Amino acid sequence: MLKYLSTVFLILGISGAAFAQSAIRGTVTEQGSGEPIIGANLILMGTSQGNATDLNGEYVIRGVEPGTYTIRVSSVGYITITEEITVGSSDLELDFELELTSASLTALEVFASRSDQTTPVAFTDVDQEAIQTQLGSRNLPEVLNITPSVYSTGEGGGSGDARINVRGFSQRNVAVMINGVPVNDMENGWVYWSNWSGVGDAARSIQVQRGISNVNLAVPSVGGTLNIITDPTQNKAGGSIKFENGSGALNKTTLQLNSGMINDKFAFSAVGVRKTAEGLVEGTWADEWAYHLAASYQVNESNRLDLFALGAPQRHGQNLYKMNTATYDRDYALSLDGYDPAAADIHWEKGRFFNANVAGVSNTYDEKQYVGDGAWYGASIQNRYSRDFINERENFFHKPQINLNWYSELSDKLTLTNVLYYSGGQGGGTGTLGDIEWDYTHNQRIADWDATIADNDPNGEANGILRNSRNNQWTIGDILKLSYQVNESFELQAGLDWRTAEIEHYREVRDLLGGRYYVETGDPFNPNYRAGLGDVVDYNFTNTVDWYGGYVQGEYATDKYSVYATGGISTIKYSHENFFINEGGSPLTRESDNIVGYQAKAGGLYNVTDNTGIYLNVGYISKVPIFDNVISDFNGAVNEDPQNEKFYFYEAGVRYRDPSGTFGFNANYYLTDRRDRSFTRGVDQPNGDEGLINISGLDQMHTGVELETSYKPTDWARLDVSGSYNLWEYQSDVSATYLADQGDPNSATELNLYLDGLKVGNAPQAQLAYVLGLQPMNNFDVQVVGTSFYRHWSDFDPINRDDPNDRAQTWQAPNYTVFNLHLNYTLDNILEGSSLFLNIFNVLDETYIQDATDNSRFNGFDQDHDADDAEVFLGLPRRYNFGIRVNF
Repeated sequence: MLKYLSTVFLILGISGAAFAQSAIRGTVTEQGSGEPIIGANLILMGTSQGNATDLNGEYVIRGVEPGTYTIRVSSVGYITITEEITVGSSDLELDFELELTSASLTALEVFASRSDQTTPVAFTDVDQEAIQTQLGSRNLPEVLNITPSVYSTGEGGGSGDARINVRGFSQRNVAVMINGVPVNDMENGWVYWSNWSGVGDAARSIQVQRGISNVNLAVPSVGGTLNIITDPTQNKAGGSIKFENGSGALNKTTLQLNSGMINDKFAFSAVGVRKTAEGLVEGTWADEWAYHLAASYQVNESNRLDLFALGAPQRHGQNLYKMNTATYDRDYALSLDGYDPAAADIHWEKGRFFNANVAGVSNTYDEKQYVGDGAWYGASIQNRYSRDFINERENFFHKPQINLNWYSELSDKLTLTNVLYYSGGQGGGTGTLGDIEWDYTHNQRIADWDATIADNDPNGEANGILRNSRNNQWTIGDILKLSYQVNESFELQAGLDWRTAEIEHYREVRDLLGGRYYVETGDPFNPNYRAGLGDVVDYNFTNTVDWYGGYVQGEYATDKYSVYATGGISTIKYSHENFFINEGGSPLTRESDNIVGYQAKAGGLYNVTDNTGIYLNVGYISKVPIFDNVISDFNGAVNEDPQNEKFYFYEAGVRYRDPSGTFGFNANYYLTDRRDRSFTRGVDQPNGDEGLINISGLDQMHTGVELETSYKPTDWARLDVSGSYNLWEYQSDVSATYLADQGDPNSATELNLYLDGLKVGNAPQAQLAYVLGLQPMNNFDVQVVGTSFYRHWSDFDPINRDDPNDRAQTWQAPNYTVFNLHLNYTLDNILEGSSLFLNIFNVLDETYIQDATDNSRFNGFDQDHDADDAEVFLGLPRRYNFGIRVNF
């Protein structure tokens, strides 16, 4: 939406005949400087007069009939003005002031379907200042915990190993978009935040649209949508450099450079990030780079091209295994209700920074590791990160994304936006393969590397090795949108969305752990071959995903109300080629049919007063299944009748803004009804092939109320409080009978799941957030951010609840509150545009459980859904991040 921040002065003449034609004259100057803008564009919309004539910075449109018109004033690099004017019988004189801005930003916001106060959906904006102030080198989603019904954690503490949950849905059902392009995994919908570790440094803003949202692409906006806009090319030349240090030996440098506008046509910007850390949790070191490049070219008055490229080549150690609470802190475990002291006796207390995925090794072991064939790694065979330990779990990946955006005004009424994009990716994660020697001391499994090395033959076969699980991929896509302004109130929009992806999955030898080769027995085309470093082992297959989608949308808006409706359809097709399965002398190939999904949504907003609006939206999504529910990766079994999940959405809300700007609030109620959540089971088909079938019928209800308030009594103090109270529950049991052998009627297998009334776990169902901002002096800012979480039932797999005598709720983790402190001191009196900052997270050093899984198979005690049966990640203790930012 276009708007302007300056004053337009209208001077109306009163002389002349009642129906005489008039001239519109005007001047256009830069706001603040008063300098005339040569080459600005004035258009009287809806008439044949067209552009104004430029007379050395003064503009005139002649021969205008009396009446009411819309005039648009624009220039490259300035905010566009659209103003309604009334022309009388005399000449009309207009003075315009245009504010310098980034045209790329405005277009990006329109393309990315960003919401504003006229949009009837629940949303929260987190602006650049809040990101820079509160993030402090954490994972990007963690800054969003101040948003109602949003829960994000850093899980095990590895850099980029974050997850986010919105309205009780994991990020598989949360659309994440960067500059309007979806980045969820094409196979399963997941988001790997380590791939986007530099986005927080380049982000202009993040908009959290909760629920079905107003994004018109067919993306998984079930819990909501994270709509991230990065900083586009800047109009003013300059840049900044930021140095950061922090807990866990964090060192980070961020450099930003902007060319400014060149010949009113070109602009370039670049952000580069270098980050290293040892990590607080054992073995969670990080070695990262990140970049964000942008270029803009104003082709002519009606067309502009923008190019964006971003990525984050990185390696980091991981902590993927939750532990019994007593493993981290025995006293804290015993303080939990229901924790049996006998459970603490069998779990060895290792401290809050314990990581079961890392273990020491003799530094005399100096064999090299194969770390992949991506060019950014340097040499493929390298020394391991440390001579003193080996990471069982390490992540290494680079997923660049490149967008070419074209914005075109085809006419006064018709505009086009088109984004052609590419996203690649090379890398993977590590783990073990074969016979590893494990240390099970005190009920914990930790790799004994020295024993494994001793067990392998230094001149022959390695019984157990480290492997890389590779995920090499590419995606190309195009998103086309056409918008037609039927009249001043009614807009029609239509769009097409095409994506295609290919993903290679295989494992390769990373570390032979003292052996010379590993014998691979699973490749039918090369049986029992001796695999060395970098050779493929265990599995090797390639998947493809082909996606087509389209939508139409209409929006009618007046000063009093706005309504919109959207309908969309999408189709997806999967294929699979398995190089470790011999089918008639060739690799096995499988292909699904086209699977069709639908979405429909509508909403309306009514402004009761100038400061109060109420809104309502409803929607429906028929969501196509993920790859694994259609084709089995490992045996090629195909689900011949895959079933879509259905989601129904209902939401109503109210917004109020005090005319004085002192107080405002947003409140809303929502209901998301999830129907026919399905599972798949392997079956034998009559022709001897393996197949998949659906087990469906599981329903869930997600409902709640959300509130955001803001109070600013003075210029130097502001308090924001937000909260939500939710009810997320399973609504049905599941009972199904199927034939395990489709050709044998006696092979009936019964599946019963007892879930009705159980709480949906993995995120708190009630929360509060409070942000107090103070500016006790002009150059000193203080922010205190508190978050409180309640009613957090632990995660569990519904397929495991098959005991009719077990209807107990999963374990409920303790409530907790965490405070963070953010200080910023500007140095304008010493070095203009520079500042010092300090972030202290978990100021009170609270011990708390942030993630929990019920009745752990590996760390549970007596499997009765209480504290001693859960495996958990503790939140990180008090830590700091400080640095200096210099602008130039």
